[in-house]
Amino acid sequence: MKNKLIDLNNHLFEQLERLNDESMTPEQIAKEVTRTDAMVKVSEQIISNATIALRGAELLAEYGGTGKFEHMLPMVGSDPKVIEGPKK
Repeated sequence: MKNKLIDLNNHLFEQLERLNDESMTPEQIAKEVTRTDAMVKVSEQIISNATIALRGAELLAEYGGTGKFEHMLPMVGSDPKVIEGPKK
């Protein structure tokens, strides 16, 4: 995957800059507002997905990998050698 959350952040700030362009006509502003609405909806889903992945990583870090469910979290890694529980 080539896109990262920092890319999303950059896209959102670029859109904010476009919305702040005072040289735009009312039609251009309306077009950018529509575009912004779409970007916000997609961004919310990306952030929600990242939050779930983070929670999965937190659970693995807290309780350790058992090899039973890591395959369901490919974004945090599924190699049992990489996923280790707390040191006891």
